[in-house]
Order: sequence, then structure tokens, then C-alpha cells
Amino acid sequence: MTRVRAEREPRPPEPEPSTEPAAPPEPGAREDRAVVRDALGVGVAVGLSGFAFGVTAAGAGLSLPQTCALSLFVFTGASQFALVGALAAGGNPLTAAAGAFFLGVRNAFYGLRLSQVLRLPRAVRPFAAQLVIDETSLVAFAQPDRRSARIGFTVTGLSLYALWNLSTLAGAAGAAALGDTDAWGLDAAGPAVFLALLAPLLTSAVERATAALAVLLVLGCTPLLPAGVPVLAAGLAGPVVLALKGRAMRTARTPERGGSARDAYRDAPHARTDAPDTRTDARKSTEVSRDVPEEGGSQ
Repeated sequence: MTRVRAEREPRPPEPEPSTEPAAPPEPGAREDRAVVRDALGVGVAVGLSGFAFGVTAAGAGLSLPQTCALSLFVFTGASQFALVGALAAGGNPLTAAAGAFFLGVRNAFYGLRLSQVLRLPRAVRPFAAQLVIDETSLVAFAQPDRRSARIGFTVTGLSLYALWNLSTLAGAAGAAALGDTDAWGLDAAGPAVFLALLAPLLTSAVERATAALAVLLVLGCTPLLPAGVPVLAAGLAGPVVLALKGRAMRTARTPERGGSARDAYRDAPHARTDAPDTRTDARKSTEVSRDVPEEGGSQ
């Protein structure tokens, strides 16, 4: 009886499949994915150039452990290429290290700015300092808020660090199979990547003039000075350009020779038309006071 009753009872209707489109992801999730995508693009593109560094370092005479140690602990492409380039040219190791050091000083200035942008916890800062390079700084500075800047900095730094070290290992280990490394021109990969990142930052006339003067100094000093010294000489471009700019600004504020500030004011239109003649007014007031009789005087 119970079975028949259960079969006769109507079943509840099944829910119809929804034809409405799925809700779009929240704006924050879309922005995070966009930052991760851009950061991974930078990390993969630049990280693979570590292969060129590995090959160049092996061609300069560095062993496999030395090459990998540079990428693990130094981790700044421009300084690494400058070091091995100077050593390959027969430069003094101390001079080569000094050139690499001065190139890496720029990361300290990146760190000062990034500390305000990221506001990382104190426990994380020592590890984040190892990732402060050109690429991570550019990605972080390009973000509209702190959350996106942290994501961009972290993803770019970790992906670039991993790929740079793996490709360095592959390049140094496979350098023997390539034969003459100079014939491949792989030593130009690092400077090319650095210039590609630097070019969009040269937005003002002072920055472009500094970069142009630095290039001229390197080109002029390379045939004359030992390897590594031209890089140090290029550091003089910044102070020279700033000194010339300051002198030009002081000259623009100083009156021309042969005249004075009083002449410049007298020749100005407002001085001839709008400025009152105080000496004439004072003379007139004195004459009027003389014509007025004193109180109690004779009539």
C-alpha cells in the first residue's frame, strides 16, 4: 500500500537549466590576472637572456660554479655582463668589479622608492631586496595601487630569478658545444635588454642628454683606457649635465651685462605707465602745506 501511494505521488519538478550568462569576475580579480600576465611576460622574456650571460661568462674563463654564483648572489644583469666583459677583455679584476659595483648602485635608489610603494613587512624586506632590479622596479612603478605593485614585483622577481639562474646554468654548461662564443654575439644580449628597458624612461631633455653623453664617454674612452674604466667614466655624464643645466638657469635669471636691475625696471612698460611718481606727489604736498596759514597766526 505504501509503495503504490509513493508511486502515485507527483514528483517535484526538476529545476530548469539557467540560460542567463555567468556573472563576470570581479574587477579586482581581472586586474590581478592582468598584472600577473604582464609580470610573467617580463620575467620570461628577460630571464631567458641568462643563457647569453652563461655563455659569455664561460668564454671569459669563469668556471661553472663561479658563473652560477654570480647569478645567484649578484642577480643584476647589467653588472654581471659588465664584469665578465671587462674580464674577457683582459681588464684588472678590481677595475672590473668596481665598474660592476657602480652599475649596481642604481638598485639602491630603486629600493628607496620601492620601500614607499610596496610597504612590505620587515621580515620580508631582506628577501625582497635580492629582487630589486630594473625589471621588477619598472613593473611595480607602473601599477596603479599598492596591491597591484606587490603582485607585479613578486611575480616578476620570482619568475625572473628562477629563469635567469636556470638559463645561466644551461648557457655555462653548453658553452663548450657552441664553440667560439664571440662568433654568436651573445655578449650583446644583456646590454640590448638593458637599453630596451631604459629607453622608455628617458622622457626629459636632461635624461636624454645624460644618456647621450654617457654613450659618447664610453665610446671615446674604450680605445684609450683599460677595460672597465670607460663604464666608470660614463658616470660623470650625470654631474656634468646637471652642472650645465644649473648654469643655464642662473644665466637666465641674471640681467644682461651692460645694464642693471634699475634699468630693467625702468624700461618695463608697467614702470612707465602704472607706477606712480612718488617724488612729484611729495613735492606737491609740501607746496600745499606752505600755502595753508598756521592756526592762531595773523590774518
